[in-house]
Amino acid sequence: MAKFHDQIDDVLAKFITRQRMFFSASAAEEGRVNLSPKGMDCLRILGPQRIAYLDLTGSGNETSAHMEAGGRLTLMFCAFDGAPLILRAYGMAQIHRRGSQDYEELLGHFVEHVGARQIVDMQVQSLQTSCGYAVPLMSFEGHRPNLLRWAETKGEDGLKDYRRAHNRVSIDGLPTGWD
Repeated sequence: MAKFHDQIDDVLAKFITRQRMFFSASAAEEGRVNLSPKGMDCLRILGPQRIAYLDLTGSGNETSAHMEAGGRLTLMFCAFDGAPLILRAYGMAQIHRRGSQDYEELLGHFVEHVGARQIVDMQVQSLQTSCGYAVPLMSFEGHRPNLLRWAETKGEDGLKDYRRAHNRVSIDGLPTGWD
């Protein structure tokens, strides 16, 4: 049975930090809903109602566009090993772009990966747990090295060019806040 929580307590925090991946879902008032898997030890709990994650350069930047358009964000964590559980964190988020003062202040909580472009900073409004009985049992083998290798080959100037070409607007034409 689903249960709602007002904040991240010690039990929920331990569950979140054990997960090797999570999912980020966002949407603007119009257009597509974006759902992305995230991994690589990029998420941090910054308080009982605050979660942030380091976002790496990718093929699009839907989350940034959706945060510019209203800021609604859901993060979902699933137990793929151990006891079954699903946890969803609902809230509002803002984007701190690489090079901004807020990015630099939050960066100390993370290991900065090559290709990091922004930090997604979420104020959690509520959390919901549910059974997770249908989530499959799976074993973690490791993080894929492909994205980091790709970013290393691009180099800092190449990544800036890539972000200008591919991360300035969403697939629905919404601005992402990147120049």
